[in-house]
Amino acid sequence: QVQLVESGGGLVQPGGSLRLSCAASGIIFNNYAMGWYRQAPGKQRELVATITRGGNTNYVDSVKGRFTISRDNAKNTVYLQMNSLKPEDTAVYYCKANLSPPLGINVNYWGQGTQVTVSS
Repeated sequence: QVQLVESGGGLVQPGGSLRLSCAASGIIFNNYAMGWYRQAPGKQRELVATITRGGNTNYVDSVKGRFTISRDNAKNTVYLQMNSLKPEDTAVYYCKANLSPPLGINVNYWGQGTQVTVSS
């Protein structure tokens, strides 16, 4: 019922750009904070960017100034615009939806990921 589907990954040269999309279904999208995570070869999964229900954003230091997370609630979609890409950005990128009701139980949903490869 709940589904997060990432798209937009691919192969790009260093310095290039990609825009990832994550389309959500089966949830009331406005109630969820959204995030992008990535897992590089031989590394643990790390948080890349988050956006709250109200549109506040946060980024891991390594992507600040290069990546932008945004959401379109009318389309139930979250985006990650990635500019000035570096080889170290190479990873599988995952979309996450998070519900955190006060005095309630947190709920997380994950997409299956999309591959981003930055190489010359």
